[in-house]
Amino acid sequence: MSLREQAYDSFTTHLLSRRILPGQFISQRELTQILDVPLGAVREMIPRLEADGLIRTMPHRGLQVAPVDMGFIRNAFQLRHMLEREAVAEFAVNAPAEEIESLRKAHEEVRAQGVEGVTPELLAHAQDMDWRMHQRMVDALGNELVSGIYRTNLIKIRLIRSEDTRMLPELLVAVMDEHLAIIDALANRDPQAAVHALDMHIDSARQRVLRI
Repeated sequence: MSLREQAYDSFTTHLLSRRILPGQFISQRELTQILDVPLGAVREMIPRLEADGLIRTMPHRGLQVAPVDMGFIRNAFQLRHMLEREAVAEFAVNAPAEEIESLRKAHEEVRAQGVEGVTPELLAHAQDMDWRMHQRMVDALGNELVSGIYRTNLIKIRLIRSEDTRMLPELLVAVMDEHLAIIDALANRDPQAAVHALDMHIDSARQRVLRI
């Protein structure tokens, strides 16, 4: 991994852990200290962050980390919707039956545990399983360009959800039910039903964000 890539990965890690905050103004030299990388790596990283919409250069003020405002939320969810609708339709047709059943079993187990009580460990596992299922369907398209775009957008979705909009304990069972509706459509090899279930799931997540 090049120093520029190390700097980029470190920046996104700090952003998602909120050691760097949305909307924060920050200098290149501050970034070298926070990320523990040379100034040259920071300078090489900035154009990529700008292209990905994670940072912007403000005249006379320097660098600003992208604020999580209504435009940021709208764009991130719209792109997620576009990419995942194509992915879930293809997955319904081509995914191995064994993989679909494995997804079902994993979700049913988490749901059952959630009914009994939600621990921090279970919540973290459920959130990770949520992200991995969506990423897997996109990766199954076999298009590295699409997968790369999706991974960048997932950083934005995770940033949006990093405070009050992440999967909350009281939402775990409902989110598992939304996923299981998608999985039912996948098992039935029904692309239209899979897209519909995905639409409901993403719209539900977006509405939770907008209400907050």
